[in-house]
Amino acid sequence: MDYIIIGLGNPGARYESTKHNMGFIAVDILAERHGIKVNRIRHRALTGEGIIFGQKVLLIKPQTYMNLSGESVRNAVDYYKAPHDRIIVIYDDIDIPIGYIRVRQTGGPGSHNGMRSVVLNLCGEDFPRIRIGINDGQTARGEALTDYVLGGFRKQDKDAAETALLKAADAAECILRDGVGTAMNRYNARSEVANAKASGEDAEIKKGGSDDRR
Repeated sequence: MDYIIIGLGNPGARYESTKHNMGFIAVDILAERHGIKVNRIRHRALTGEGIIFGQKVLLIKPQTYMNLSGESVRNAVDYYKAPHDRIIVIYDDIDIPIGYIRVRQTGGPGSHNGMRSVVLNLCGEDFPRIRIGINDGQTARGEALTDYVLGGFRKQDKDAAETALLKAADAAECILRDGVGTAMNRYNARSEVANAKASGEDAEIKKGGSDDRR
């Protein structure tokens, strides 16, 4: 297996269109683009194998609920003996405004429980990731974190969210084709501006509670 691409989210119809399932949705976009069926239960996840730009790829959607995602990821990584630089994790990020993404080669999990589980189980942070913004800059300040991320998008934000999902899939393809450095240069420039603009807007939301689905 050349690459393992993991989208983080929560299983079940209740969570399908929530902000916290952006990773799942991005993997679904990749699967549809490249004719990969993500329907086989392995590694405590829905999985699918296929070829993307000449690379043999395993797509994964962990079915463990969010804060146990790392157990599924570790199972797959150990099975394929995959080096960490051949793992791509796609997930939602409250620190980035809706409509934007950010690609990073390494880094900590921030406030994201799913990523915290992945980092813990892989015993390291040395893997590429694509972060999809979910901060609307308004509602986020007045709601508990759990309620916010497990809710859907406001009508006025849906187009921007869909655009970011497409860009996340594009960025994953770019990593496979041209490397993570090129993907960072191509997709992070506008995110830097947006992140600076949004700084401080998410301070209150981080005071919210948490549960197994986060």
